[in-house]
Amino acid sequence: MKSYLILICFSLLIFYSAKSQNLLDGKAEVFTRQDTLRGSITKERVWWDLKYYHLDFKVNPADSTIFGSNTIRYKVLKSYNRMQIDLQKPMEISKVTQDGKELKFERDENVFYINLVEPQNVGDIKEVVVFYGGKPKIAVNPPWDGGITWSKDKNGKPFIASTCQGLGASVWWPNKDHMYDEVDDMLISVNVPKNLTDVSNGRLQSVTDLKDGTKTFNWYVSNPINNYGVNINIGDYVSFSEVFKGEKGDLDCEYYVLRDDLEKAKNQFKDVPRMLKAFEHWFGPYPFYEDSYKLVQAPYLGMEHQSCVTYGNGFQNGYLGRDLSGTGWGLKFDFIIIHESGHEWFANNITYKDIADMWIHESFTNYSESLFVEYYYGKEAGAEYVRGTRKGIKNDKPIIGQYDVNNEGSGDMYPKGGNMLHTLRQIVNDDPKWRTILRGLNSTFYHQTVTTKQIEDYLSKSVGLDLNPFFNQYLRAIRIPTFEYKFLNGKLSYRWTNCVSGFNMPVKVTINGKTKWLKPQAEWTNLPQTSKNLKLEVDKDFYVNVLKIES
Repeated sequence: MKSYLILICFSLLIFYSAKSQNLLDGKAEVFTRQDTLRGSITKERVWWDLKYYHLDFKVNPADSTIFGSNTIRYKVLKSYNRMQIDLQKPMEISKVTQDGKELKFERDENVFYINLVEPQNVGDIKEVVVFYGGKPKIAVNPPWDGGITWSKDKNGKPFIASTCQGLGASVWWPNKDHMYDEVDDMLISVNVPKNLTDVSNGRLQSVTDLKDGTKTFNWYVSNPINNYGVNINIGDYVSFSEVFKGEKGDLDCEYYVLRDDLEKAKNQFKDVPRMLKAFEHWFGPYPFYEDSYKLVQAPYLGMEHQSCVTYGNGFQNGYLGRDLSGTGWGLKFDFIIIHESGHEWFANNITYKDIADMWIHESFTNYSESLFVEYYYGKEAGAEYVRGTRKGIKNDKPIIGQYDVNNEGSGDMYPKGGNMLHTLRQIVNDDPKWRTILRGLNSTFYHQTVTTKQIEDYLSKSVGLDLNPFFNQYLRAIRIPTFEYKFLNGKLSYRWTNCVSGFNMPVKVTINGKTKWLKPQAEWTNLPQTSKNLKLEVDKDFYVNVLKIES
């Protein structure tokens, strides 16, 4: 007997680093008590529901410090008198007050426990004011290893930005730093030197000039926002704007770039209305009309900050000028504009409750790139693009991470996750229905935090199949399912191997030029044939391996 392997996989050098986790095919990791305090819904968190922040602070480029306060409004869900607020070293909380009275607190590394004096009665709306400051962690490799970036533009003026996904917003401001509880709305007041501009989330309400040579920018966010989505961008900005005629009416689009880059931006940012048109088609209306859409130049590659997407791709198509798919289609658009804006639907509208489920953000957004290509260049172009990302798949760790310890899954959540969704589309085999499913996700889970189970259940119900084995295979295991087949005595025999228990995905094949759907199981299934010269091909849009056994 001899066998040969036909791999349905292509190539991509993915720029996102893989993270570690412990799941079905993973290895055990060691986590600390601090990981648990950061990543779990502790008893000091669960009793109160976050309602509103007023984050009010001064950024001083001269000494790389941030000092200010955060007013935290909350609703009491269960009577308790101990509150967890997160703020990472070396930042410090100096004082906490409630109803004008100073409260006692204690620190446990990156966690502060505040002892509340006033009765916390169920249903009460309360506020605490947290005063803080210091020199926050400097970003080492933003946005992946984040913090605050303190840089200068080519004219020597400060160029400052925040990045904190995974690391946590508590790296630079005090908050309830767990994704399960999004604030309903917030005011962000940023004080900077008078020759600089701050751009943050939401809409600019006012700018106050102060006698000390500074000015304060007040940005109001009227929609729920996750903590890592809150950002500052400080520089010598100029701006321009346009109005996108979208599904919900007029959407204000505002662009902030460094003074010397204005003309380049006016040309390159034409991808924004193209993006909005394509993604509203596939996913439904942009989720934050009330807060506008902003694209802001930053001193790093880019990030999906809600209604304040950041951009540092050098005003060129591709990813820093390169086509990551290797197909040519990746040079038809600016990767950062398309990818990071796609997160407005998957990350900012639909948000994971636990970072272990980060695939919900990244798999759908990776897949959105191919949908953008399809919208403008045709279905096969989009399919070529997503297939072209397969070489970046490592299959070394599961896509889902470890729960309750702030642990991300593998970087495979990008290309493998995108190909998983592309494969699921083949199973649906009905493009209008597939579009309805994608739009339905964004309406069903509008402005919500979700779990993997919620997304899996929604997709299973919408598709009309039990997709639990499918998701176990692609999200929780590292094996590529193998379609194994052989021709013997006039019969075709086939099965799934290298797969999880119960994996039964239907697959489309071509046999001697004729398309047919097969339903392989773990055991051999026989299909009678009469031709002596049989040729079988598995549809290349399924992310599987193919193994033909010949005698």
